[in-house]
Amino acid sequence: MTINELPGAEFILPGLEDLHNGKANTVGALLVSIAATRLTKAGLDIPIDCLAAEPELTLYHLLQEEREDAYSYYNALLARLHSFCVALEFSRKYELND
Repeated sequence: MTINELPGAEFILPGLEDLHNGKANTVGALLVSIAATRLTKAGLDIPIDCLAAEPELTLYHLLQEEREDAYSYYNALLARLHSFCVALEFSRKYELND
């Protein structure tokens, strides 16, 4: 399984690209910022100098501006982020045991 196939990759991978391009306030970049420590430990290259200071609050405020269902969408995004982290950590652990 490649990183592109992990659940949540549709948010996390564009977020990584955004951060590498200096864009810290996109949905994907904010999700990466929320889990930056965990993602870094799992082997991803996160540009820490671009991370948002309060990514959870910034993400929620961004969603409030865009959507009426900001609360439920915010929670769904966090669930996708968690799924991505778990799958990435599992895949890295599996690779090390091969």
